[in-house]
Amino acid sequence: MYENKQDKLTEGKTNETGDKKSHRDLLKWIIIGIVIFVYSFGVFGTGVFVGGMKARFSYRWAENYHRNFGGPGNGFMFDEKMPPPNNEFIEGHGTFGQIIKIGDSDLVIKGQDNVEKVVVFAKDITITIGRRTITKTDLKIGEQVVVIGSPNEQGQIEAKLIRIFDGNIMMGPMMNI
Repeated sequence: MYENKQDKLTEGKTNETGDKKSHRDLLKWIIIGIVIFVYSFGVFGTGVFVGGMKARFSYRWAENYHRNFGGPGNGFMFDEKMPPPNNEFIEGHGTFGQIIKIGDSDLVIKGQDNVEKVVVFAKDITITIGRRTITKTDLKIGEQVVVIGSPNEQGQIEAKLIRIFDGNIMMGPMMNI
């Protein structure tokens, strides 16, 4: 009889412990589910944000193309039967021409067909004349330059490389400049 009573007491403790353990397991899985949901929502939200930024850039860049880059005179919706002349399309990731204005963080270049283009200096810009690297302060109005960079949302060119052409410098593999 005593043993029977002891078994019942032990059995009750086991059930309580088992119930607590099952509640802990259930709570653990609920927390894991919430963490997975929050993580998935964060990844999805980041994707939506990045996609929106890309769409905004594309929209604004296309909106400013004709104004800043002097694209085809009749726009992109020209007659399919008659393609535009080759000289109506211009370069989108760079330009060449003469410096007509120099600012602290940008310059204006008069390119083909007297189209003015705004060039913004990137943080890691390289400016060269011949084989020498120079600084922004060495730029002068009237110099002939080639600019290589990428367009920004305002349709300006963010210059990564500016190369100045000086008529006095001869370029060649044997010249040490």
